[in-house]
Amino acid sequence: MKKFVNRVEDLLAESLRGFGRAHADIVRVHDDPVHVTRATPTPAGKVALISGGGSGHEPLHAGFVGRGMLDAACPGAVFTSPTPDQKLAAARAVDSGAGVLFVVKNYEGDVMNFEMAAEMYEGANASVLVNDDVAVEDSTWTTGRRGVAGTVVVEKIAGAAAERGADLATVEALAERVVASTRSMGVALTSCTVPAAGEPTFAIGEDEMEMGVGIHGEPGRKRAKLAPADEIVGEMTAAILGDLGLGRGDPVLLFVNGLGGTPLMELYLVYDAAARILDDRGLAIARSLVGNYCTSLEMAGCSLTVTRMDDELLTLWDAPVHTAALRW
Repeated sequence: MKKFVNRVEDLLAESLRGFGRAHADIVRVHDDPVHVTRATPTPAGKVALISGGGSGHEPLHAGFVGRGMLDAACPGAVFTSPTPDQKLAAARAVDSGAGVLFVVKNYEGDVMNFEMAAEMYEGANASVLVNDDVAVEDSTWTTGRRGVAGTVVVEKIAGAAAERGADLATVEALAERVVASTRSMGVALTSCTVPAAGEPTFAIGEDEMEMGVGIHGEPGRKRAKLAPADEIVGEMTAAILGDLGLGRGDPVLLFVNGLGGTPLMELYLVYDAAARILDDRGLAIARSLVGNYCTSLEMAGCSLTVTRMDDELLTLWDAPVHTAALRW
């Protein structure tokens, strides 16, 4: 294993310390229990958005704390859900009186711990479960579909609605609508290595790929021989569009997400391949996003996400955002 570490047991703390110092104008990193909040207090009357999950998916979620997205994020150990007390501390830190919306990826540990935190929290709160992965219905760590890169879209649009003053019920309903309008699928060319394990999560041949991989290295639909990019993207796009039920002329967001180890040159090539397919289907690519936003440590691979948009969602997507990882 070749990684920039001092001691494995100090990796997360040192990384978060660096993140906090690098973006001190945007975030504050808190210890015991660990959580990340905006550098400035949540405005009075604003719904607070909180998300979290295991580390190793950076910039998800702490990289999206800031104006126009999350008010707080709870990072767990690598690929391990944060604890309920982290979520409680985050909620108490950022709730300004309008309540809290928890954005939860559909993994058993995340779901269980967020449910416990929501039950224990004294203030008004609601939760939205993100389950955008079309690759498999049940997986290693989930009942139902996994929550993957579509979480970024949910956090951006719901965060914009909260920023403009929508109440908790409205923000929750909007987040649910984005979940229902979003589908994703990923592919891995290599495994990743969890630092504490010191060896790859799974073995894969030099001429193989894992189609439908999860963001922790969970198995997907199949192990297959590596194919040209157009074929890979064609299979992923067909699965997404077949599930989303779009019609000709529908506006969409096309989001190509890197899993950590794939160069931008290749991600843009994947975008081109997917865009040509959407063009052929008569879909209107209204907005685009390309880059590493929901990663799996150093895994080589990518995911595609398509979200059905409308005028309201486009307005919220375009609303100003200022976080460490996303800003316009």
